[in-house]
Amino acid sequence: MNQSVNAPGQRGTARTSEHDRLTVFYPMAGDTMGGSHVSLLGLLEGLDPDKVRIIIGLEVPDGRLAEHYEAFEQITDPAAPERPFEAGEPFGVRSALATLKGLRKRSKFLIDNKVDIVHTNDGRTHATWALATKIARKKLVWHHRGNPTARGSRHVAPWLADQVITVSSFALPSGRLGSSGKARVVHSPFDVSIEVDRHASRNRMIEEFDLTEDVILCCYIGTYIERKRPHGFIDAVIELSKLSDRPVKGLLFGEATEAKAAAALEQKIAESNGLVSDAGYRSPGHDWLGGCDLLLVPAIDEPLGRTLVEAMLVGTPVVATQSGGNPEALAGDCGVLVPDLEAKSMAQAAIDLLADDERREAMIARAKQMARQRFSRERHVDEVLAVYRALTAG
Repeated sequence: MNQSVNAPGQRGTARTSEHDRLTVFYPMAGDTMGGSHVSLLGLLEGLDPDKVRIIIGLEVPDGRLAEHYEAFEQITDPAAPERPFEAGEPFGVRSALATLKGLRKRSKFLIDNKVDIVHTNDGRTHATWALATKIARKKLVWHHRGNPTARGSRHVAPWLADQVITVSSFALPSGRLGSSGKARVVHSPFDVSIEVDRHASRNRMIEEFDLTEDVILCCYIGTYIERKRPHGFIDAVIELSKLSDRPVKGLLFGEATEAKAAAALEQKIAESNGLVSDAGYRSPGHDWLGGCDLLLVPAIDEPLGRTLVEAMLVGTPVVATQSGGNPEALAGDCGVLVPDLEAKSMAQAAIDLLADDERREAMIARAKQMARQRFSRERHVDEVLAVYRALTAG
């Protein structure tokens, strides 16, 4: 793709000298959208183009990610694989060896474009660009959004990363990397000013899915992968319907990353006998989340789910498993945590919350205030820019 710069580059009045302006490269792997891409866009839109030149590296030059980052300069990966790595695919020794073929081209690309920092955002880009960054003698920011036990963060990042950023305390790697001072928490950025007409959003879903006015709308938002447990969501909705004297409807907003998972989920939905529907991927997600009565989060070891924070911002109460970064996101009694993975426990917590108007409304107000304080885009941008400056000082 040819380089193209538009609106974001128009901000600012006095251009910083090129010597002081950092060039940061953000490589993309494959063409599947996820929460990391939404978070990264929040960072990029907040960076001052007079201080940071942003380059997006694409394996797929005309796909969804190209459109997602269309406001920024884009360059095609100089060693793009014939078949891009996809989210959810196993990344074993063979995949790692395949990335070595492009080392020379990628390191030369970084040198030729006078890149100061490479900022990788998922396991695939860590594997593809980390060693090339080291060979080119550039700085590597390894943004870890996964489980702290991930092999890359434990065995590769200590040697190749100059700074590791994690999205939550839960995601902080232990061992050598954690004790080296290379890892720090920077919470993901959110537009904390978002507002949703909850009544209009609810009515839109009632009309689309042919529901009654008294229905309890429960939602799941995210990719359909094992860690996020969409099957657990369906089980919880079924159990909730047994406890409620009102009709219940569960809506899955997302998409599967591979055909086998999609087929298994389709079968599970069919077994719910109409209680659950696959509403597909929709953007922006908060427009739909805001019309739901509950966000149910059955995920296990999720570092910090974006939907929890978005729910807090738009006034949708959250019931989540006490796992991963969920307790961190909902700290301060900003949601209900279920101490085990049983669908019945999640359903009971949900019905109890719906029955207590005073508790629920206080929780909603508290959650919105806390989310605005802790997850603002401005705070995220300042912290990441401080990392960039520290790495390139002198």
